[in-house]
This record gives sequence, structure tokens and C-alpha cells, in this order.
Amino acid sequence: MTNPTATRRPSSWASSLAAVARFLVHSNLFISLATVSVVVTTTRLADLPLEALPVFIVFAATMFVYTVNRFTDLAEDEQNVPRRAAFTKRYGRYWLPIGVGLYVVAVAVAIALGLSGAHYLVLPLAVVLLYSVGGIKQVFLVKNLVVGFAWGAIPLGVGYYYGRVFAPEILFLATYVTVMITIAAVVFDVKDIEGDRAEGIPTVPNLFGPARTRQLSLLATAAVAAAVVGGVVSGVVSGEFLAVLAMNAYVCTYIPFATPDRGPLYYGFVVDGEHVFLAAVVLALEWLVW
Repeated sequence: MTNPTATRRPSSWASSLAAVARFLVHSNLFISLATVSVVVTTTRLADLPLEALPVFIVFAATMFVYTVNRFTDLAEDEQNVPRRAAFTKRYGRYWLPIGVGLYVVAVAVAIALGLSGAHYLVLPLAVVLLYSVGGIKQVFLVKNLVVGFAWGAIPLGVGYYYGRVFAPEILFLATYVTVMITIAAVVFDVKDIEGDRAEGIPTVPNLFGPARTRQLSLLATAAVAAAVVGGVVSGVVSGEFLAVLAMNAYVCTYIPFATPDRGPLYYGFVVDGEHVFLAAVVLALEWLVW
């Protein structure tokens, strides 16, 4: 006779893991970890020390931007990702002051320490205003580019912090992150087709359909991989930067499965996890090979 406890246990574990993953995604803790991962990748590949302050600033800015966005996009989320909307309605009053508070502390610390780039910390607020209330979502591809450039600013910020903003390694990573996040943002729109149509937001999936969007995203990802190889072969950056091709492979793996019926965990955990994956690969290679 089958033990009912034994048969329930895997399901119970799976449910618990899914609940934890949903919490990390809906609370914006995971996306904040993803941006911190960009800091880790940048410092490791550019041979810079990893310090706590830039990590905290990036984490705080991300929590601020994405938490505010959860409120400004609540109407869309109620149709596209109802569980996330429900989380925002129930717990948002706690997470919003946390996000705002972390951002204020980051700005205050930067000013108190006399960081030369402290004034650039106004950029997260500018992103919130542009993306959430500035109407850029009504212009085709602009919202995707804003997200891409916002993430691409992370390597630039790291470079500025260490006085190497114009180093080839920093500029290379800033360009790479900008393009790859723009591609991810386009793929992300696949899950929001119905809600974006209802709100009159033009996106690549709305105009070309999910299948064509996946094809274009795969081609763009392959083109970026070719550019990375070209950058290494031409001597712009060292061979260590071939490590980023692991993320291109990761992206090419998830794109074929990006369909409108995939849940928020797929997009919020698998897709948004691409930079967490890359940072793990870079750290592993640094420990094992470099």
C-alpha cells in the first residue's frame, strides 16, 4: 500500500518552494538580487574589488524603482499578473516605505561620504517618473529601451565609483547589459499581451505576435554573442569576457518557452534570473580557472 504521507511530501515541498519563489518575485527582492548580480559580474570581470556600498546602493535603488512601479502598474497587473497585484494590495503598504526608505538612506549615505557621483542617484527617481507616469509606455520600444539603459547604467555606476568609467571593460559590459536587458524586456512583454492591448500599449508581441517575437529575440541574442566574440578577438576585452556567453546560452534556452500562458514565476524567476546565473558562472570560473 502506498504511504499517503510519502506521496504528499514532494508536492508539499514543491508548493513551499513555489511560495518562497513567489514571495521573492512579488516583493522585488529577487529583481534586486539580479541587479546586485550585475555589480558582482562587473567587478569580477573588470578586476575591481567588491565593496558593500555600491552593492547597497544598487539594491536600494532597485527596490525603490520596482516597488513604486508595482503601484503605478496595478491596473495592468490585475489583468496580467493577478497574484502580483493581490500581493501589492495586501502587502504593498509595508514594502513601499521599505523601498523608499532604502533609497533615501542610500542617497543620504552617498552625500554624507562625499561620493563624487552622489548626484547621479537622482536617476532612479527619473526612471520611475519616465516609466510609471511619463507616458513612455505608449511609444513603441521606448519602455524596453528605458529598462535596458537603466540596467546598463549599473556597470557605468560601478566604473564611476572606482574611477574607471571609461575603461573598455566597463563600457563593454554597459553595452552588453543594455542590449541583453532590452531583449529580456521584449520577451517579458509576451506575458502581458492582453493587458497591454487593453491599455493601448504597443509592444513587439502585440504587433508581431509571440512566435515572431521569440524568433527576433533569438536572432538578437545570437547577434550579441557574435559581437562578444568579435570584441574578444579584436582585443577590446580579454578572453575572460567570453564568460558572458553563458548568459546568451541561458537566454536562448528560455526564449522558446516564453508564451503568454507562462506564469509570473517563469518570467519573474527564470527570465529575471539571467544575471544571477551569469554572476554565478563568473564566480565559479574565477574560483576554478582564472
